[in-house]
This record gives sequence, structure tokens and C-alpha cells, in this order.
Amino acid sequence: MLQYGESDPALTLDRAFFQDPHPVYRRVREEGPVRPALAHRRLRVWLVTRYAEARELLNDPRLAKDSARAIELFPPGTAGPYASSLSAHMLNSDPPDHTRLRRLVNKAFTARTVSRLRPRIEQITDGLLDDMAQAGAFDLMQVFAFPLPIAVICELIGIPACDHDEFRTWTAPFMAASSAGEMREAHAWMLAYLTRLVAAKRAAPGEDLLSELVHISDEGDRLSRDEVVSMAFLLLVAGHETTVNLIANSVLALIGEPAQMATLRADPTLLPGAVEEFLRFDGPINIATLRFTTEPVRVGDVEIPADEFVFISLLAANRDPGRHPDPDRLDVTRQGGGHLAFGHGIHYCVGAPLARLEAQIAIGRLLGRFSSIELGAPALQWRASTLIRGLHTLPVRVR
Repeated sequence: MLQYGESDPALTLDRAFFQDPHPVYRRVREEGPVRPALAHRRLRVWLVTRYAEARELLNDPRLAKDSARAIELFPPGTAGPYASSLSAHMLNSDPPDHTRLRRLVNKAFTARTVSRLRPRIEQITDGLLDDMAQAGAFDLMQVFAFPLPIAVICELIGIPACDHDEFRTWTAPFMAASSAGEMREAHAWMLAYLTRLVAAKRAAPGEDLLSELVHISDEGDRLSRDEVVSMAFLLLVAGHETTVNLIANSVLALIGEPAQMATLRADPTLLPGAVEEFLRFDGPINIATLRFTTEPVRVGDVEIPADEFVFISLLAANRDPGRHPDPDRLDVTRQGGGHLAFGHGIHYCVGAPLARLEAQIAIGRLLGRFSSIELGAPALQWRASTLIRGLHTLPVRVR
């Protein structure tokens, strides 16, 4: 069994890595399923890159997610978003707390809730495309990939349209490396706003998801005020960030493969399968949300000690040639699925059906509206985030 010591060289997840992680992941996968790495602020983690091990560990009860316990493992001053009370939500909890929270959310966030959004998503998409057609050249992130999911999730939760742009500003520090001051300011604003909004929904409920979460019950069990606030935060942030980058990454992938774009434009029935391929090829989540070992865990020939952070790379797992043949090739006709872009196990993304629906509508209508979509700048910058695989901007020209 391999043992890594404190003096062993670790892979550094730095800005160069974020700009093009796939060659790094390819090399690490060839070495083994897991190895030490250094994340933001030199935080020592264990990086998992192979599909089989990633899938197994995503549902391994020996890897915990409880944010209160995780904070104790961080070196002083390195907890970042986990130090925020807003992080004490369903995604950062373990059974039995997670089981209870997930059950209550599932009662409100149903397939019917998602399906009835289709006409509104189509309406928002068409309005954005009208504006884009007039401009001809634009940053796709700012005029399409961001506004669509923000509008949809805010309307679903019950956030007034006048506040949508504010949320784009205040969610950013939670998703990438930020200073302590930026985190404090973002946390204070978000906590105050959502607390007021929850109180308003409790007093005068509307036909929205947040009102349902406030009043939903299961055999007398209800979410507390703090639980509703943190749940609203989770749904808001996860509900738009994933889809924003799914849309943008998909468009960028198609621009890089004109033949694939032509195939998909010629046969829109391929869209559902194509979205699964976009999720596999360059999905919106780089490394799954944080986990830590509660006891020694063996991965391949390596034993990870207890109380160590584990980074499970969904990007790397989804390009594992042991699971997906010719994984670095985009193929919108690829059969199968089985990617890990939305996770696996008890923490599988509750909003996956909504993200899929938005991506199918957005990409399908974008290709249907424009006969040509080209990159408007040769160099693109990716966000410095272990969690999000997303661009800062995506300049394009259309006609």
C-alpha cells in the first residue's frame, strides 16, 4: 500500500491548472486513482480522478460533508465559504439530517414544478435571442448564459425581478477564491436579504418554491427559519451557476467542433443526448463539493487517513477512458450516459431536471435562430475555482 508523507510533492491546483485542467487530469489518471494536491491557500487535499473510484466515493458514508465538522479541519483562516452560516444546508450535511432535509425539499421541488416552467423558459430564451440578433456580436455569458438561469431560478424561488442583478453580484464570492472581506460582505447581504424574504413568504405566501418550503411539512416536520434561509441560498446559487456554465461550456464546445454543431442543428431530436454529452465533455462542475474522511479510506493502493479532505474531480472522471471510449472527443450522437456531472448517490443534484430542461431549450433555440456562431476572441479566461468550470466571458459573433 502506498503511503504519502508531508514531504512528498503535491500537485498544485493553481491558476494555470484552472485554465486547462484536462491535460493535468489525464496525466494524474494514468498514475493512479488518487494523489495529494494543494488547493487554495495551500490546503492539502486528496484528488480523485478515475471514474470508478469517483463514483464509489461520491456515495461512501465514510466521506462526510457536515460543514460544522469540516470547519474544524481547516487551518485557521482557510475555511472560506464554509465559515458562512449559509453553508449549513442540505448539500453540506450527512444522514440523518440530510435525509430529513432532502425529503422535505423533494416534496416541494417536484418534476411537475419543473415541467410547468417550460413555457416561461422558452419565452425568456426567445426574448434574449431577439436582443442578441440585433447586436450581432456580444459576450454570450452576459447576454444569454447568465440572464436565462438567473431569471428562471429567481422566478421559481419567488425573488422579485428588480433584485436579479444583485444576486449575480453577491453569489460570486461563494463560488471562487475570494478575500475574507469579500466573503463577509457577501454573506451579510445574502443573509439579510433572504431572512427578510423568508419572513415575507411566511406572512404572505405566493405561488413559488420558497413559499412552499416555508409551509411544507412531512408528518408534522417543517424546516426551521434558518433551514429555509440556507436552503434558499443553496437552490439559488446551485440553481443558476450550474446552468450558466453548462450553457456556455456547451456553446464553446460546439464552436470548437463545427461538424458537431451542424449535426445538432440539422437534427434537434439529438438535443437530450447532446446535453448529456456536454455534461460529460466539459461539465459545469470541476470538483465535487467538499468531503472529508471520518476513518482511513483505501483508494486503489493508497490509504487516505482519517480527517483528510477529499476532492473528487467530476471533470476528470467524466474523461476517464476506462468508462468513456475516446473521451476527449465531443460526439453529440454518443450513446449511453453514466456521467457524474450531477454527482452520484444521496447528494445527486436535486435541480438536475431543471438544468437539463434549460440547456435543451437554450442550446436548441440558439442553434435554430443563428446559422453561424463564431468565437469573437482568440483567448478565453476560465474562473479560478475548484468547484466551477466556467468562463469569465465568451465573446461570439452570430448571423
